Amino acid sequence: ASGEDWRREGTRELLQPSDAMELYLDLYSQPCRSVFLFAKLAGIPFEFKHVDLAAGQQLGEEFGKISSVRRVPVMKDGDFVLTESVAILKYLAQKHASTLADHWYPADLRLRARVNEYLSWQHANLRGHGSKVFLLRALYPLMAGSEAPKEKMDVAVEDLQQSLSLLESYFLRDKPFIVGEQISMADLVAIVEIMQPVATGHDAFKGHPKLVAWRDRVKKEVGPKLFDEAHEVILNVKSLPQKLQGDQLEMLKPRFQKLLR
Repeated sequence: ASGEDWRREGTRELLQPSDAMELYLDLYSQPCRSVFLFAKLAGIPFEFKHVDLAAGQQLGEEFGKISSVRRVPVMKDGDFVLTESVAILKYLAQKHASTLADHWYPADLRLRARVNEYLSWQHANLRGHGSKVFLLRALYPLMAGSEAPKEKMDVAVEDLQQSLSLLESYFLRDKPFIVGEQISMADLVAIVEIMQPVATGHDAFKGHPKLVAWRDRVKKEVGPKLFDEAHEVILNVKSLPQKLQGDQLEMLKPRFQKLLR
């Protein structure tokens, strides 16, 4: 897979049918990391097309020709384009079911329902709450020129803690992984979300010993090298101020303000 900027390849090449599946990603994004990890772990060949969110490439004309949704991740499988990370994960699992280890998206009705249950819950809960802590800690100072108000931060952290507690007490319980004895795509989706606020210096695992043990198991199953590769960019989030300057910063301010209303 190549991380070469997709814009350099030219519109003509981008729009030609190809046997190689393309994933349009920016590993700053949690959903992109879950798709990236799953494809790698499942041994699914793909071409990595980097979409630089900080530079606003998702809003440009060229990316608009790939997807009018203008968000990542995007999958292009021949002439079939799919958005939304959960939809992409399920598509990949079902397309490659004959070679995919069953534990990733179990064929068993009830086990698969547990995976789907978590994927349905997480978007408005762990994802939403972890993202808000990340935005307040990493981006608010850039956008507003000051630290986030304490009352906003306190509410965001409390919401995140509630989601983490529910992940621990309801979804994980006393099991090694969310679905049971083996890792599934639900665990990948969960871990990338928690790593987002962690990258800003917020210790989301503090006070959650079951989640600490679970995190270590997930990292072992993924493999430390691949886990670190997926999270290298976000764990270097301190470099973001150098990327978000001038017109790029002004372009993103309205979208940021809308997110934090």
